[in-house]
Amino acid sequence: MKPYQVLLRLHESVYRRTRGWLGHRLIGMPTLLLTTRGRRTGRERTRALVYAASGTDLAVVASNGGQDAPPAWLLNLTADPRVTVRLGRHRYAATARVVPPGDDRYDALLARCDAVNRGRYSQHRQMTSRPIPVVVLERMA
Repeated sequence: MKPYQVLLRLHESVYRRTRGWLGHRLIGMPTLLLTTRGRRTGRERTRALVYAASGTDLAVVASNGGQDAPPAWLLNLTADPRVTVRLGRHRYAATARVVPPGDDRYDALLARCDAVNRGRYSQHRQMTSRPIPVVVLERMA
């Protein structure tokens, strides 16, 4: 496991174990916990992701650190878009919508997320030829 992956797993663990008391801004950027259901196992899978607000919705980027393979959480929510979001101490159900490159909203959403993540998504886009989608998380009523 690479050093940044160890840091991410530690961050996720602290966020989960403190039920959001710590972790929302532990690494200096707004972070949420996204829980998806595994497309093969049916087990819940949780990942810490940097997010940007988009009106009442939240947006995350499926960059996978610029790797050629998409992140597993993207494949999971594509199979089942019902997800759970932990935002600080608040937890709620949401529906995930994938916004691919070419969609009218894509450039604005990616720019907003990139700004929050200190330009890392621009770097990730240069590292892979894979299209990197943005995912909008809509809170369920």
